[in-house]
Amino acid sequence: MMKTILVIEDEEFVRENILELLDAEGFEAFGAENGKIGFELAKVKVPDLILCDVMMPGLDGYGVLTALRQDSVLASIPFIFLTAKASKSDLRQGMELGADDYLTKPFTRAELLGAIGIRLKKQAAVEDRYHAELQQMKAKLNYLIHNDSLTNLPNRFSLREQFKQIQKTDSSPEQLVTVLSVGLDRFNQINTHLGNSIGDLLLKAVAERLSVCVGNQGIVARLNDDQFAVILATIKHRNEASQIAQDILTRLSETFELGGQEIFVTASLGIALCPRDGTEIEQLLNHAHIAMMKAKQQGGDHYEFYAAAYNIGSSDRLALQTSLRYALEREELEVYYQPQVNLKTGEIFGAEALVRWQHPERGLVLPSKFIPIAEETGLIVPIGEWVLYTACKQVKVWQNSGFPSLQIAVNLSSRQFGQLDLRHRLVQIIINTGIEPKYIELELTESMLVQNTEVAIRRLNALKALGVKIAIDDFGTGYSSLSYLQQFPFDVLKIDRCFIRNITENTSNAAITEAIIAMAKNLNLKLIAEGVETEEELSFVCQHQCDGMQGYLFSRPVPVQEFHQLLLTNKRLPLPTSHKLAE
Repeated sequence: MMKTILVIEDEEFVRENILELLDAEGFEAFGAENGKIGFELAKVKVPDLILCDVMMPGLDGYGVLTALRQDSVLASIPFIFLTAKASKSDLRQGMELGADDYLTKPFTRAELLGAIGIRLKKQAAVEDRYHAELQQMKAKLNYLIHNDSLTNLPNRFSLREQFKQIQKTDSSPEQLVTVLSVGLDRFNQINTHLGNSIGDLLLKAVAERLSVCVGNQGIVARLNDDQFAVILATIKHRNEASQIAQDILTRLSETFELGGQEIFVTASLGIALCPRDGTEIEQLLNHAHIAMMKAKQQGGDHYEFYAAAYNIGSSDRLALQTSLRYALEREELEVYYQPQVNLKTGEIFGAEALVRWQHPERGLVLPSKFIPIAEETGLIVPIGEWVLYTACKQVKVWQNSGFPSLQIAVNLSSRQFGQLDLRHRLVQIIINTGIEPKYIELELTESMLVQNTEVAIRRLNALKALGVKIAIDDFGTGYSSLSYLQQFPFDVLKIDRCFIRNITENTSNAAITEAIIAMAKNLNLKLIAEGVETEEELSFVCQHQCDGMQGYLFSRPVPVQEFHQLLLTNKRLPLPTSHKLAE
């Protein structure tokens, strides 16, 4: 590929001679008669190398070099000074500014080409090393994203991809694809009484036993803390699945010897059959999970098929569903705000809006209990729109009361994102509340985007055209793929709290978090760390130059009045001393 060279020289005769020589040598060369024009031309052309005279009227060579080195795009371009002066002080001044070489006028053709050749060769070596490191980083991140960092088992995203392959290759009508959800009984007690390190050793040992039990009959994956999944692709009869489930229970109930002590644990299993209980992996995992919870309710060390657990808690769930239909009308819902803090200043720069339900009889109903019901019934659409409107309206009030740059982050549900008129609804909210779009950040999870990437990209671009920001939430929790991250027009990446928790003790989490941060910075994404709860976790995210954080270390999600007090008192996050010095 032809190399481009910019020649900035106010003496026309010298400039034209250099350009003619470079053209003859096969370079694409272009010239500028002064420093100002040269700098503007460099921004447009982004040359591979710049030759620049030192002494010029207006913006001299030192000024050009200073401006280049302050520009993120142009800073690394090799720069050679052309000068009739050869004093040590002049040389030192140029080198301190970042010049790569000096050529003293008059210089020969060989000297000029030699200097250019050396610089281009060094630059090529730097670029090759950068690209090699980038490829290694991508490979490392993709491995970490497809595999659980503790057990090295496939994770949820990898399981999803492998299930697709099984569906493609298995066209036999009598074949059952069986999905097992495996949950350890009373695992939290082990963590509480014996410590997280023993808990991690146990999870690794469980992963090994599961892999041995399943062998080449299927796939074992880790879903989250103490839950695993198994896909069996070679099952033809229900009783075969029963036998494997019982084998797994028997094997897991055998004593583990960990950290110099014997540990006894049991498991609960839920089983869903494809196509009887669903054809999509998420549906099957959900059904298997319901069956697994039924097994836990019966005391654990037991397995259940989904059909036997289909109506778990149906009456209570129906009652909650009925109440939820009236929650908006009766003003039982409330928006809480969790502060987001700038990790350079320690100041609050925004908030994430989170819905809470204060039931008149049940008291505070956790989002984990009513949000799934809202999703299933479609109530999440009016609830989500109400949260978005309420949050935007409230932030506009705060902006008018002396906090003009405050931002608001609001989660979009998959049903909301799938609305054909979502953009129109957002425009109406912006008009009705008076908030500027640049202060709105819409948060989406990866699972919402991977079903149909082309449609998702079009919708995101339509939303971004309004001026709002787009954030990818809970990144790295199981669906993550680097290719998705590169395709979508994201502005912000939020690192999930599961990677931040105990990150200074968990080297695997630290590795994947560092890789995610590096890739996000390479893509110019703003980084927010979620779930920061300790000084050690804060120190880590500051050291790795995350832009912001939210978490209990600074504040839980709080009602409107409490958040307003945080703003009025100008509460700040004390940053680590080393981070302050670095700033």
